[in-house]
Amino acid sequence: MAIFVIQKHYARRLHYDLRLEMNGVLKSWAIPKVPPRKEGIKRLAIPTEDHELGYADFEGEIPEGMYGAGRVEIWDKGEYEMDEKEEGKFAFYLNGKKLKGRYCLVKFKDEDKWLFFKC
Repeated sequence: MAIFVIQKHYARRLHYDLRLEMNGVLKSWAIPKVPPRKEGIKRLAIPTEDHELGYADFEGEIPEGMYGAGRVEIWDKGEYEMDEKEEGKFAFYLNGKKLKGRYCLVKFKDEDKWLFFKC
């Protein structure tokens, strides 16, 4: 099992950062609204830069003037198991405190934007 974390990020605009451990890094997506806990709710997920694995435990303040300035807190954390991994689609089982069950990340056809939803 690999780790996942969702960090609530009080930056210029409040958003949530979904991070999945893959290939020795945390693959990351910014989600502008609260992550869905039930089926039928889809959220935009915008890819951001990879982070080091140690960042999964980070909570605190990113100083003004630095990229991502603002407060970060862990909103949910746990383990996940990849179910499907193909070009433009990931399906995985989350086992966190808040999010549990099968979730999908699906890439928009011609854009570098994704949808995150319980599937």
